[in-house]
Amino acid sequence: MATKTTENTTATAATEKKTTVGNAKVKDNEMKNAPLHKFFVSSLKDIYYAENAIIEALEKMQAAATTEELQDAFEDHQLQTKKHVSRLEKVFSLIDEKPEQKECEAIKGIIKEGEEIIKSTEEGTMTRDAALIIAAQKVEHYEIATYGGLAQLAITMGHDKVADLLEKTLQEEEDTDYNLTEIAETFINFDAEQED
Repeated sequence: MATKTTENTTATAATEKKTTVGNAKVKDNEMKNAPLHKFFVSSLKDIYYAENAIIEALEKMQAAATTEELQDAFEDHQLQTKKHVSRLEKVFSLIDEKPEQKECEAIKGIIKEGEEIIKSTEEGTMTRDAALIIAAQKVEHYEIATYGGLAQLAITMGHDKVADLLEKTLQEEEDTDYNLTEIAETFINFDAEQED
């Protein structure tokens, strides 16, 4: 009887895939049902929605911007955001999940605020560009917080390839935030201050 049990245990162990996280081994089916994994997937769906919404918002911001520098920055980031969407689709694939969007109230609010800025500032002014930069940086900071947290969760759960992809996007979001600051500080803020 003991031999039979050992054989069954061996057969079962051979068919179940395990993931090593730190010093612990976790069965993949247990990982998928774990609350942290479910939260991680839900958060990925949230940022997937956000990135898609940002693509559309950047188009509006580019059209509303006064300076060529800011228009170019919005256009570049729109192209980069499309890459972020593709990268997220790869992340979903790596964790064997379907890429789905979950409505993100936070990004909806930030985008709405950006639309209000366009309505409330005068077209062709540096004040509008200064305000658009702040609106864009609010988006960046939301993304930086999200990608930073998700990358750390991926590391914790042993999803190293996923973590690498999320960290790459995080770095690009930080670079965009820095570039927007440079554009503002180089001349836009000063010129806006001179406007009547």
